[in-house]
Amino acid sequence: MSANQLALLGGEPVRRRPFTPWPQYTPADLDRVAKVIASRHWGGFPLPSPWAAEVGEKFAAMHGAKFGLCLVNGTLAITAALQALGIGFGDEVIIPAYTWDGTAIAALMAGAVPVFVDIDPDTYCLDARLVRQAITPRTRALLPVHLAMRFADMDALRAIAAEHRLLIVEDCAHAHGGEFQGRGAGAGGDAGTFSFQESKLMTAGEGGIVITSRLDCFEALQSITNCGRKSLTDQFKQKMLGCNYRMTELQAALLVGQLEMLPELRAKRTRHAALLDRELAGIPGVRPLPPQPDITRATIYNYVFQFRPTGPAPARDLFVAAIEAEGVPCDGRFYEPVYRSDLFYVTPRTCPQLRLERDQPVDYSQVRCPVSERAAYAESVWVPQFTLIGDEEDVRDVAKAVAKVAANLEMLAEADPALAGNKALSRAERPRVERKRHY
Repeated sequence: MSANQLALLGGEPVRRRPFTPWPQYTPADLDRVAKVIASRHWGGFPLPSPWAAEVGEKFAAMHGAKFGLCLVNGTLAITAALQALGIGFGDEVIIPAYTWDGTAIAALMAGAVPVFVDIDPDTYCLDARLVRQAITPRTRALLPVHLAMRFADMDALRAIAAEHRLLIVEDCAHAHGGEFQGRGAGAGGDAGTFSFQESKLMTAGEGGIVITSRLDCFEALQSITNCGRKSLTDQFKQKMLGCNYRMTELQAALLVGQLEMLPELRAKRTRHAALLDRELAGIPGVRPLPPQPDITRATIYNYVFQFRPTGPAPARDLFVAAIEAEGVPCDGRFYEPVYRSDLFYVTPRTCPQLRLERDQPVDYSQVRCPVSERAAYAESVWVPQFTLIGDEEDVRDVAKAVAKVAANLEMLAEADPALAGNKALSRAERPRVERKRHY
């Protein structure tokens, strides 16, 4: 059997050794959590509880914001941030089409109407050049997403927001510790939101945080998160309808250690992503994302590259399945355009804001964002961040697997497309075990 025979077609895989496990923890984390258990104070009341207060303060400072409030998850962090900034029923919020469904659903839960705009083909983030075309008299906010390893162009978006008097809430679920155009992720607009879900760069299993430098927003957030109780400072005397979105002390205790580990792990991921850029650069049919010079502190949630074959080639999903068979975890349909996702159950009946003061309700079946669709169904390849926190041999194995598959595209193109298996399904259709890695 040839050493170059693809593992998907019966050959020997490039790698059998597992990658470094994620999440990471230390003995200090076990000790801290044990102390919380022994204290018998496990919940998040009164707000903020001691560990959550420490995490909020340190996390906000790391990104250059004045305030940080921990809460139950990243999706509700977006909802709460929009509510705290006064986004109301029927207001339009501009969102990139290529993102996790939760970004748009969070806006819907706040009563807003998501307006999808296509992405930049080199960053997969909201294309600021297209945003102006989507602005209407109903537009109240921009909700850019910093995706995988790149950032939305915040300078351009801030200029647009200032011109049209719009708010900006940054979805930074992938951008912990990152900095762009000299500003920390989440600190460039009115508020920034982060997720601490299990696959994220900092995790407590679940959880989220909102950072802001606006005291009025921070006070409203406290009230919304704490069942409508007034904030600790209450300078703005705001009356807010609230729920219990408080983070538990057990989660916050874990995040203390995650915060401590983040700088070293971030630096390692950045260094290894640069190595992977170099290793993949000469492989035919493969294109690393171009550098983004305005990144002043990189952070890598997933390493993303593009599948762009020039000759006979299989579908991207089969290409991805072949890389996985070589022992390297990766995904193609990591995201779909939200308007095409099976999880985006949106009708005028379930979301009546879609028809508020409109002759015809918003119809997402008519939305088309070609760059997002190409990324989702034909081009993007996502490699999880834990492949970058081991040693250089791990990174070179990723490159070897990609190179091996790329060298056999013509043979793979003749293979049974069914070998793509679950990789050809939407995220909602895949078995639970297949989706667990990311959400």
